[in-house]
Amino acid sequence: MGMSVGKKGFVSEINVTPFVDVMLVLLIIFMVTAPMMDQGLDVDLPETKQVDALPSDSEHLTLTVRKDGAIMLEGYTVPLEELESRLAVLAREKGRALFLQADTAVPYGVVVDVMGRIKAAGIDKLGVLALPSGSEPAPGQTGKSAASR
Repeated sequence: MGMSVGKKGFVSEINVTPFVDVMLVLLIIFMVTAPMMDQGLDVDLPETKQVDALPSDSEHLTLTVRKDGAIMLEGYTVPLEELESRLAVLAREKGRALFLQADTAVPYGVVVDVMGRIKAAGIDKLGVLALPSGSEPAPGQTGKSAASR
């Protein structure tokens, strides 16, 4: 395989062709699967004039309220009745901020109810995600571009 017998004896050479083939296959696999891993939730965030950038240095949680009324915590659907108990468990982990993003079509009363449950769970660090006025979210980054406190 890597060694062959020649006229002068053994010749040891590394055959890189199988290595290159494997690397090209892995490259194709990563190129196909990478766009699938960056999927966001479809949320139409409200716009505001003053928006701060979402902090990237610390781990934070994202709570999403979609226009159909579904509540998503880090991409997983959570019933409204279980929201407070699940957030209470997460509140024990100190230093993690929670960011709330709600679709513009969600009624104000629902957002206030969710915020009340967040406060009752013991989470004090709450940010509200919004977009700067006149901007369009990038595909795959719906709602995660800016935060307003």
